[in-house]
Amino acid sequence: MAGARTWILQQLDAERGRWMLWLPVAMGLGIAVYFELPSEPALWLGPALCGASLVAAFLAPAGSLARALAVGAAAASAGFGLIAWRTASVAAPTLSRPLFSINIEGRVADIQRLPDGVRVVLEAVRLKGNNVPPPEMMPLKVRVSLSRGAPPLTVGDRLLVLANLSPPAGPAAPGAFDFQRVAWYQQLGAVGYALAPAAIIEKGQPDGFVRMLDALRADVTDRILKALPNPEGGVVAAMLTGEQTAVNKDVAQAMRDSGLAHILSISGLHIVFVVGLVMGIVRYGIALIPPLALRIDAKKIAAVLALAAALFYTALAGAPVPAQRACAMAGFALLAILLDRTALSLRLVAWSAIIVLVATPESLTGASFQMSFAAVVALIAAWESAAGWRRRLHEHADLSQRRWLWRLGVALAASLLTTLIASVATGAFAAYHFNRLSLLGVVANLLGVPLTGFWIMPWGLMAMLLMPFGLEKLALVPMGWGVEGLNAIAHHVAAWPEAATLVPSLPGASLWLLTAGGLWLCLWRRRWRFAGLPIVTIGLLLGPPPAPDLLMSEDGRVLGLRDESGVVHVASARTDRFVSDTWARRQGQEGAKRWTVSTEEQASGLGCSTGLCRWRKGPWRIALVSDERRLAEACGAADIVLATVDAQARCRGPRMVIDRRDAWKEGAQALWLDDLGVRRETANATRGDRPWVPNSPWRQAARVRAPGA
Repeated sequence: MAGARTWILQQLDAERGRWMLWLPVAMGLGIAVYFELPSEPALWLGPALCGASLVAAFLAPAGSLARALAVGAAAASAGFGLIAWRTASVAAPTLSRPLFSINIEGRVADIQRLPDGVRVVLEAVRLKGNNVPPPEMMPLKVRVSLSRGAPPLTVGDRLLVLANLSPPAGPAAPGAFDFQRVAWYQQLGAVGYALAPAAIIEKGQPDGFVRMLDALRADVTDRILKALPNPEGGVVAAMLTGEQTAVNKDVAQAMRDSGLAHILSISGLHIVFVVGLVMGIVRYGIALIPPLALRIDAKKIAAVLALAAALFYTALAGAPVPAQRACAMAGFALLAILLDRTALSLRLVAWSAIIVLVATPESLTGASFQMSFAAVVALIAAWESAAGWRRRLHEHADLSQRRWLWRLGVALAASLLTTLIASVATGAFAAYHFNRLSLLGVVANLLGVPLTGFWIMPWGLMAMLLMPFGLEKLALVPMGWGVEGLNAIAHHVAAWPEAATLVPSLPGASLWLLTAGGLWLCLWRRRWRFAGLPIVTIGLLLGPPPAPDLLMSEDGRVLGLRDESGVVHVASARTDRFVSDTWARRQGQEGAKRWTVSTEEQASGLGCSTGLCRWRKGPWRIALVSDERRLAEACGAADIVLATVDAQARCRGPRMVIDRRDAWKEGAQALWLDDLGVRRETANATRGDRPWVPNSPWRQAARVRAPGA
C-alpha cells in the first residue's frame, strides 16, 4: 500500500505542469453536484466552502499536493456557489396554468425564423383577458409562434397578438430533456401560438448593445432568406447568424444522420475558418505592398483584425456555447501570436472552459458544452501524443522524391484521423443526449468540411462584407451552390444503410464514468493516463436502465405502453408526436406506434376500443382510459388504471389509479411492472425540489405490491 501511494505521488509530481488543467474540471464538478441535489441549497454554502478551501490552501506548504487539492476544492466550491447565485439571480414568474384566447402585448426581443413561419420572444409583457395572473406574477418573457400573414417585424417593435399560452413543458418522461430548466435560465415564463395574425401597435428601435445585435441578426437572417428562399437559405442562415430554426426539417435530419450537424452550429470550425480567412487576406494584402510589408508586422496586425472578426461573428450569432468556447480559444491563440508564444495547447482550452463556466455555468449540462469541449480536448491531447510521429512523417516527406504526394497523403490521413477522434470523443455524449449515433460521419466530413472551408465560408465572409452595400446576393448565390452540394452529401450519406442508429438512453452513471475516464486519459501525459480506458469501458458497458412499461405525459393526455418485445405504443385517443417520439427514442426506436393486437388477443379482451385500452403483464390487469364513459367499466376489472380524465374520486377498486390531475401535479409518469409489484416514478420527483420544477416537494418513488404478492 505504501509503495502504491509513493508511486502515485511520484506520478503526480511528474505531472505538476498539468495540474492547472484540472481547475475547470473542479469547477464543473461543483456545478454538476449542484444539479444533482434533491433540493435547492442555501446561497451562503458555496462561498463558505470556497473560503474554507482557500484558507486550507494558504496554510498548506507551497507547491504541495495538499495545496493543489485545496485549490481544486476552492474551484469546485466556486462553481457550486456560482450556479446557485445564477439560479437565484434569474428568478422570474412562470405561468402556472394554460391560458386560452389571451391578448398578449409585448416588445419583440428576439425573432426566430422557422421553415414555415416566425417565432418571437416578447418582453415587457402584458396579458389581457379572463383569469390572467396579477402584475407581480406576469411572465417577464413569452415565446409565441406567429400565424401566417404576420407583418414584417424588427427587434424593438411592440406587438399585440391573440394566442394560447401554457407554462414551459416539463420532461416527456422521468429523466428526459428538461425544457423547464432551460426556460428558467432564459427567464421564459410561457410559450404559445397565435390564433390570429399579430399587429404592430408601435414601431420601435432596439435599445442597448445586445438588442442592437439581436436586431442585426434578424435583419441579416431576413436578407439571407430573401436571397436564398430554398432550403439552402436556412443552412446559410444557420452558418452565418446561428439561426438554426430556419433549417428545413429534412435537411436537419440528414445532417444529423450523416454526422454533419456540427456544421449547422457555429463552433470552432466556423471561427477557425473566419480567423484563417481574415488573417490570410490581411497578410496577403499587406505583402502586396512592399514598402508597407517592410515597415510593419503583418502577422500581428492580421491577428488583431482576425480577433475583431471572431468577436463580431460570435456576438452576431448570439454567443452560443460552442461559439463562446471557440472565440475564447481563438482569442487566446491570437494573443499568443501577439506575444510570440505557443498558440494552441490544453491550457488554452482550460482557460476557455473557465470563461464559459463563469459566464454561463448552466451550460455545463447542455450537449453543446459537453460535445464541443470533448472534441477539442481529445484532438489536442491526441496531437500532443502524436507529435513525434508527425515530425518523422514530415521529415520523411521532405526527403522523398515525391514530396507533394507524401504531403497530400499526410494531409488526408490527418483529416481522416481528426474526424475519427472527434467522432469517438463526442459519440457517447450524442448517444446520451440524442439517442443517436452517426456511423458514417467520417465519410461525410471528409467531403463536407473541405467544401465548407474552401468554398462556402469564403463566400459567406464576402456576403457579410457586401451586406452594408445591399450587394450580398452576389456572394450568397455562389455560397448557396456550395450549400446545395453540402446538402446533397448529407442526404446521400444519410441514405446509406446503417448510416445512423438509435440507441437506448444511457444511465447517468455512464456519463459520469465516460467523462471522468476521458479526462484522465486526455489531461495527463505519462503512461498512467491509460488508466482512464478501463473507466471509459465500464461506462460503456453499463447497459441502459430498465425501460418503463407504462407512461403518461405531463399534461395527462397521452398514454403509452411497452409490449413484451420492447416496442413502445401509444394507447390513448390523443397522440402528441413530440411526446411519443421521445418515449420511443429513449428506447432506441424511430417512433411510437398505435397499439394494435391480434384477433386472438382481442377475443381475450385485450386491445383498444372507443377510449379504453386493456393490457396484461404478468399478474397485472391494466386499463388505459381516455373516454370518461368507459371509466366505470375499466375500474371494475383492472388492477392499475391510467386515465386522461378525472378518476381518483370515482375509481375505488384498482390497486393504483393515476389520472390527469396526478400528471398536472407531479409531471410525466412512468411505471415498471414485475411479479412482485409496481415501481412508480414521476418527472417532478426525479428532479427534486428545485425552482424550475412546478409543484416540486420532494417525493420518494412509490411502490405497490402485486396481486397475491
